[in-house]
Amino acid sequence: MGADEPVKKKAEIIKIDPTHPETAFSRCKEVIASGGVIVYPTDTYYGLGADPRYPRAVKKLFEIKNRSADQPILLLIAEPTEVKDWAEVIPSRAADLIKRHWPGPLTLIFRAKADVLPELTAGTGMIGLRVPGNKLTRGLLQSLGRALTGTSANRSGQPSIRTAAEAEAAIGNQVDLILDGGETTGGKPSTVVEVSTEVLRVLREGAVPLRDITG
Repeated sequence: MGADEPVKKKAEIIKIDPTHPETAFSRCKEVIASGGVIVYPTDTYYGLGADPRYPRAVKKLFEIKNRSADQPILLLIAEPTEVKDWAEVIPSRAADLIKRHWPGPLTLIFRAKADVLPELTAGTGMIGLRVPGNKLTRGLLQSLGRALTGTSANRSGQPSIRTAAEAEAAIGNQVDLILDGGETTGGKPSTVVEVSTEVLRVLREGAVPLRDITG
């Protein structure tokens, strides 16, 4: 490191008390509201969270992941009712999948509302949404009162992250806060289905089997 090169600050790390997570959630709310980026546990791996309405925060997220602009970013929401905040239309077949599979490992791709940041849609005009099955993650989203970006907390092309320690080693000098919720389960990623029309398109089969989507 050169003499004039600034020392990068390590992220703040907060361990969640599962019986009283409010203190950790409150600190997350402060960081997100100020345009910061956090690492937080989801149902599978740790995610990289920023306010999807905050352009500067979304730009920082792309820089942390070294992610190309042609790759969209999905969002995690606390309740199915929040779909209307992001999706232009909710087709009836999408509503059926929501009823059967949310909360859970199913990402649905909708036509995005006009005010959704184009960086999130990668210019496609489509936005991916999911209500996570993990109660801790939903509790965080409810406490924040907003959606969070749900991309994995790793640099593009690198292994997914299952512990706070792995997150600290990989990107601890680039994020503002790491929320330590213990080791996540890993496993298959979410199944991804485009539901912009009544004709469903399965883009990736994951934890929810294809037969449960098309049956």
